[in-house]
Amino acid sequence: MSQEKNTQNTKICPVCGTRLSETASRCLVCGTQLSATASVKKGSGIPSRKLPEVRLTLPVAIALGFVFLALAGLLVFFIVKGSAAAPVIPGQISEATPTLTPTQTITPTQTLTPTPLPTWTPLPPMEYTVRNTDYCSSIAAVFGVSIQSIIRQNNLDANCTIKEGDVLLIPQPTLTPSPQPTATSSGVEVTESDCQTITIKVESGWTLSSIALNYNVTMASIREYNRMTNDIVYEGLNLIIPLCERKPTAGPTPTPTPAPPYPAPNLLLPSSGAAFSAQQDAITLQWAAVADLRENELYRVTVEDLTAGNGRILVEYVRDTRFILPTSFRPLDTTPHIIQWSVAVARQINSGATNPIYEEAGFLSEKRVFSWIGTGAAVTPNP
Repeated sequence: MSQEKNTQNTKICPVCGTRLSETASRCLVCGTQLSATASVKKGSGIPSRKLPEVRLTLPVAIALGFVFLALAGLLVFFIVKGSAAAPVIPGQISEATPTLTPTQTITPTQTLTPTPLPTWTPLPPMEYTVRNTDYCSSIAAVFGVSIQSIIRQNNLDANCTIKEGDVLLIPQPTLTPSPQPTATSSGVEVTESDCQTITIKVESGWTLSSIALNYNVTMASIREYNRMTNDIVYEGLNLIIPLCERKPTAGPTPTPTPAPPYPAPNLLLPSSGAAFSAQQDAITLQWAAVADLRENELYRVTVEDLTAGNGRILVEYVRDTRFILPTSFRPLDTTPHIIQWSVAVARQINSGATNPIYEEAGFLSEKRVFSWIGTGAAVTPNP
C-alpha cells in the first residue's frame, strides 16, 4: 500500500463548505452556482493514510460464510455438552470431576404385616340313606341342621320330597359365635347360646300343638324361647324350636319325628249342592294336590250317605287327586239322597301292603254335599 500526496488544488462551496475540484462550476451537494472567485484551497501537502483494502470474490465469500457458521455451531455444541452432567456408571470413579459424597437417606421403618387369622373350613357333607319312616324334618332334627340346607345341598324341590333308599348329603353345621349377653338378659337368654335350635316359618293350618308334636318339644318350651304370651300362631311367623328341649325317647336313637301336617286339600268337583239323576252310574270326585306325597302317604276319601240314616260310609285311600264313586254306592230308591264327602292326607305307619294302618298326616278338607237319585230297586239292608 502506497501513500500519495494531495497536491491538487480544491474549490470550497461558500454555502455548505464542500470541497470541490478547481474546475467545478456548481456544488454537487447543495447545488450552489460557484463563481470564479470561489475560494480555492490548495492541498496541505500532508500525506493521508488509507486503510488496507481486501477484495474477495463471491465464491470465496460464500465459502468463508459456511466456515463461520460451522465454527459457531461447534462452539454452541461444546458449550451445551459441557453444561450437561456426565452419566455416572456404578462402580466407576470419574477422574476429571471430583466425586460428591452421597447424602445419607433414612430407610423407612418396615411395617409388620399382621398374621392372618385361620379361617373356618367347612366340613364335607355326610351321606345318609333315607329309610321308610324318614322325613326331611326328622333328618334335620337328628343331624342338627336346617331343612333348607338339606334342600340346597341335594337340589330338592321346595317340599323336600324324598323316598326310601335315596342317598342324601347332610351338610355339617358350621360353628357360629355365641351371642353376647346384654345387661338386661334373663337366665333363659344366657343358656340359649348352649342350646341347639332351628328356625321354622309357620304355614297355613299349623298350630302350636302340631308343631310341638312334630318336633317332640313341649309347647311351654316353644313359648318360652319365642317370648309368646299365648298359643296363637299365624302364617309366616318365624318360630325358634329348641332342639335341646326335646322329650326323651325310648331306644338308643331318637325316634324320627313326622313331617309338618299337610294343608287341607281344595275340593274341585262336584260343586256343593250339585244334583245327579238316576241315569248317572258313577260320579267322579276331584280335588287339588297339596304336595308331592311320599310312598307311604295317600289321600283318604270319606263318602257318607246322610239320607240313608244307617251309617252308610265309604272310606278309600288313593294316590291320584280324583276318585270315582262306585255304582254300588248309588242309592236304590227313587228318593234323592244327600251325599257328603271330604278328603285328607293319611300316612301308613306300618310296613307291608297287607292290613295297612294309617294315621292323620294333614288337615281335613271342607265337607261338600250333592244329591243322587237311586234306580228304584229294592233296598238291601246294609250289614
